Amino acid sequence: MGKYILKRVLQFIPVFIGVTIILFAMKTIVPGDPISMITGGRSVPEQTRLQLEVENNMIYGDESGRPIYDENGDTIPVPIWEQYIRYMDDLLHGDLGTSYQKKRPVTDIFAEKYPYTVKLAVCAICLEAVMGIGAGLVSAIKRYSFWDILVTLITSVLVAVPAFWLGMILQLTFGIWLKDLTGGAISLPISGAGGPNSQYMDWVHYILPAFTLAAVSTAYTARIMRSQLLDVMNQDYIRTAKAKGLSGRAIILHHALKNALIPVVTYIGIDFGAMMAGAILTETVFNWPGVGSEIYRAISSRDWPLVMGGVTIIIVVVMVINLLVDISYAFLDPRIRLGNSKSED
Repeated sequence: MGKYILKRVLQFIPVFIGVTIILFAMKTIVPGDPISMITGGRSVPEQTRLQLEVENNMIYGDESGRPIYDENGDTIPVPIWEQYIRYMDDLLHGDLGTSYQKKRPVTDIFAEKYPYTVKLAVCAICLEAVMGIGAGLVSAIKRYSFWDILVTLITSVLVAVPAFWLGMILQLTFGIWLKDLTGGAISLPISGAGGPNSQYMDWVHYILPAFTLAAVSTAYTARIMRSQLLDVMNQDYIRTAKAKGLSGRAIILHHALKNALIPVVTYIGIDFGAMMAGAILTETVFNWPGVGSEIYRAISSRDWPLVMGGVTIIIVVVMVINLLVDISYAFLDPRIRLGNSKSED
């Protein structure tokens, strides 16, 4: 197991380097003047502009931060490869840069935003796991019954519905129409994450965005659970268990469920990583103060340090979650021997 974990961690290194190269290239290729973005489009004195270019590793400067000139009196641009090395050095020291628009360290901004995304993702993944696995079990056990048809119909609708459209429908239904219908007695919040100025308790603000975020994934989880359980129930060892006289419940709980859960856990784990990355559409629709909506605003304003820092954090989180999902295989299926060589298998 230890060798497997070490191997996977080492595999993260080229992936991480590749992602940072792509991000850095995007920052370089995308048109626009970074200094203009930093100054908010305002014109600044030439000396101030040169100092900003030194601070952002665009031109060489001395120890005092003043630009260095060549024999012709021109500033000396820093090569792209050297800019990337400096960027990686800062990154490895935990410095993600300073936001152009907010004039604050990117690490501080995401330290404030990430807890909201994590809590929303946890709520959504719990809904996905409970409702998706439950619906898939019912659909498989009651095959071709009314419940199976109902689950198939609902999952088909959820898969076809865009997340942003579902979110707006839920806002209209539970935030506006239900409030008007009950004279304001019953309604759900449609924006924000609560706080001292909200008329609702903080946990109520999670209901609609969590359901929106989990809806499509729950449908896929139910479908995967149904198909895998039906496949496992046709295996020889299940027929042997039936021949021994075991009850249907005992067969499902003690024999079929573990094997059927392996691809389900894989999907839920990967999906949780995606949710932890910040659901841009859901967070934007519900004005959720998380990572997704922050990155969306940063992209709109071309705040590249914020975009690059956010994506870098997301990549690290997703890789760690994928590693945890892989390790969980060994606990679900003892036949899997992580880290063993082919000869040992």
